[in-house]
Amino acid sequence: MVQYDTHHLDASFAALSDATRRGVLEKLGSDDASISELAEKFHITLTGMKKHVGVLEKAGLVTTEKVGRVRTCRLELRGLDEVTSWIERRREVWNARFDALEDVVEALKRKETLNGKQGK
Repeated sequence: MVQYDTHHLDASFAALSDATRRGVLEKLGSDDASISELAEKFHITLTGMKKHVGVLEKAGLVTTEKVGRVRTCRLELRGLDEVTSWIERRREVWNARFDALEDVVEALKRKETLNGKQGK
């Protein structure tokens, strides 16, 4: 079984719980951007965007690089890969459970049909 760093996953899901941070990730999925560009795009203060980027960075979803006075943000795919892997594993478990439930429902339907024909 795959082992996950629960602290990292908790931080990632907490970061993803905010619509602005999800928007930042979508934006960075198409191109790197400075904190100033992101603040302008999302109509929030520079300080507010720095906080959002900090949360994303601590979660391992974004990296930043400062060149001069400009801090450029970049999507960190490895952080997203761990989250995606965790979600996919949950999907596999639930799909297996739903498949098993569907088998039980179909068996009950066949039994009901058979009992209905025998009762006539």
